[in-house]
Amino acid sequence: MSFPMKVPTPSPPAKGSFPLDHKGQCRYEMLKYMLCLNEHEQKIDECRNFAKIYLKCRMDSGLMQQEDWRYLGFSDKDDA
Repeated sequence: MSFPMKVPTPSPPAKGSFPLDHKGQCRYEMLKYMLCLNEHEQKIDECRNFAKIYLKCRMDSGLMQQEDWRYLGFSDKDDA
């Protein structure tokens, strides 16, 4: 006798989903961040400023909801 398999119920991400940048509104900022990561061997700390600029562009363009910087791992003292 076989038992029916329980299929796990998917749960949404904590922050929800956000739209892709189909129009390329933040393409320049994203490329600068990716180039920085490439130049610094994927060391995120070296590129925090570029990450913040990219996220700010996404928020300003309506590609993600406005969020307090400290909830995104930044402080108000981090330059943007």
